[in-house]
Amino acid sequence: MSAPEVDVVLHELGVTRLEDLPRTVAIVEDAQLDFARALAELPGEAAPRIRVFSDAGVSPEAREVLEHAAITECAELDGELFADAELVLGLLPKSLAELDEIAETVAAKAAPGVTLMLAGREKHLTRSMNEQFASHFGQVRATRGLRKARAIVGAEPKPTGEPSYPREARIDDLDLTVCAHGAAFAGTGYDIGTRALIEALDVDDLDASRAVDLGCGTGILAAWLAKQLPDAEVIATDRSWAACASAAATATANGLDGRITVLRGDSGAGIDDASCDLVLLNPPFHEGRDIEKGMANELFRAARRVLRPGGTLVTVFNSHLRHREHLERIVGRTRQLARTNKFTVTATTR
Repeated sequence: MSAPEVDVVLHELGVTRLEDLPRTVAIVEDAQLDFARALAELPGEAAPRIRVFSDAGVSPEAREVLEHAAITECAELDGELFADAELVLGLLPKSLAELDEIAETVAAKAAPGVTLMLAGREKHLTRSMNEQFASHFGQVRATRGLRKARAIVGAEPKPTGEPSYPREARIDDLDLTVCAHGAAFAGTGYDIGTRALIEALDVDDLDASRAVDLGCGTGILAAWLAKQLPDAEVIATDRSWAACASAAATATANGLDGRITVLRGDSGAGIDDASCDLVLLNPPFHEGRDIEKGMANELFRAARRVLRPGGTLVTVFNSHLRHREHLERIVGRTRQLARTNKFTVTATTR
């Protein structure tokens, strides 16, 4: 049985054969390729061009679908994804800013008569989502419910001129400008976990020739590191396109683009083993709307892999989580740098 979000979209479209589809279809936030697979498996001969994008990339389990169907994965949320697309489908994102950037980009880059149809579970739909659609489309409506899912449909796109993403703001405490695409964690804010990590560090104790902001988000830690360690090579890495694009923009906004290398990859992919002296990590523990308390362990293993023997991993995490015992087991000897009711900051030696 297909996902309810896919069913409600297919029911709304009323398509039964490939010939019923527009010649170019773009699909967003479809990491499992559920929408792409459902379209590609329709009977008929005239297969459309199907392009897909997911902020964290297509899942490894779904990649075989790319190999056996006329589906192209696009790495960025941009004009290449939406060029000539008359129909854009996908999942409604959790973040209103991400939805806003998707709708804005579709309205600006897709075919003039494009229809945008994004689906989600009814319990997650809000009026604010309709308002984001209405900022970029002249006609907005919700479909009827099906298996506790609905879709929001936008037609008559209203291009707004220059893109408004990435957005930027000043963090006076750090003397930094932060830039953020819609899906980037914390947006242009200075999130309290990152603040706790920075405040727990003694700048005079920092000593590294190669340092990593692992799971970099908007790149605040990478930019801060580059300013504190002017002779060090700094790497910002994340699996999220929005994070990496934001980190690159943050580096440029602060005159640090020549100092910071941005790598898009899962768990530090692309960084050589035992090549780094310092890793800073503010690990996520959400996967979409679901809480995944074990997500950090994969990043702890990545930190161990890239650190040289004797290198240091500095981590901030919610104090109620049992991360310290996992750090001890996976990486090495761990000591506490700071602790409040909200956050704990630790330093772990590889």
